[in-house]
Amino acid sequence: MPAKRPAARRPTMKDIARRAGVSESAVSFALNDRPGVSEITRDRVRRVAEQLGWRPSTAARALSGEGAATVGFVLARPAHTLGVDSFFLQLVSGIQEVLAERHLGLLFQVAQDVADECAVYRRWWAEHRVDGVLVVDPRTDDPRPDLLDELGLPAVVIGGAPDQRHPGLSTVWADDAGAMAALVDGLYALGHRRIVHIAGLPDLAHTERRIRALRAEAGRRGLGEVESVTTDYSDAEGAAVTRRVLEAPTPPTALIYDNDVMAVAGVAAAAELGFSVPADVSVVAWEDSALCRMVKPWLSALSRDSVEFGRTAATELTALLDGGPARTVRVPVPRLIERDSTGTARPQA
Repeated sequence: MPAKRPAARRPTMKDIARRAGVSESAVSFALNDRPGVSEITRDRVRRVAEQLGWRPSTAARALSGEGAATVGFVLARPAHTLGVDSFFLQLVSGIQEVLAERHLGLLFQVAQDVADECAVYRRWWAEHRVDGVLVVDPRTDDPRPDLLDELGLPAVVIGGAPDQRHPGLSTVWADDAGAMAALVDGLYALGHRRIVHIAGLPDLAHTERRIRALRAEAGRRGLGEVESVTTDYSDAEGAAVTRRVLEAPTPPTALIYDNDVMAVAGVAAAAELGFSVPADVSVVAWEDSALCRMVKPWLSALSRDSVEFGRTAATELTALLDGGPARTVRVPVPRLIERDSTGTARPQA
């Protein structure tokens, strides 16, 4: 049998020093941007390091307090809902694009709840595991921003409120209230007066914003038969709530689902009960995806560039890591793509 090939040897600072004709301490000063060497020497050392393919050891950087070259991402959601949520897959794709350009790693972990997530942040901070974190699913009463402030861990809150103010935290936010107002306006123009919003997790800030916006729009138009029902985002709960509201004495004429999975499940549940979409009930999904175009009828949906959302969040975090100030950045309002699942409401009896 052929002999086993020896493992490739990583270039070291000693190799760089030998090639550049300087001491190891000079190499350390040059590569870590410290005083003690001339600019000519610094440039020569960096050029040799690039030629040799040298990269800093993340373990050594962590021990020296210079950083871990890693960004943290914790998701505290029911595990059974994660595999079907296209939004997070696209969000992470956008995040990874930016991190790859900076040679930063992404450390991902699923937590049981927010308390568990906070424990993860404390552990990562104590172990120098990450240089900063991306925070998702802001809560209405959220302990995470204060904790991250206390730890001094740079962070970007994805989907936070525009008035959120924490010295080391940036916020990338979407106008959920504006999107809901535009959606209700479109359904109202089609004659819909009985609207049910099948929402996501009740303690999420964006769920609350959407519910509050729906109530405000209903109040402004004098609509008395409008409500929101919270779920865990799963297809099972989406279908169960659909059955319940459609079996009411005066069923809704329009259903708004907080994700594509629940909307698809809702269409199937409506068909089982003998409801035709959109003749009897119109359906809109908050998140557009390929899934919305794999059912009949094709689903009307709010569309946004979730990959770009991730890129924006990661860009803001790298800016914080570079010493920049915390910022609040707004992404474009999702736009409604009208397909076959929405139509004119039947006259009320």
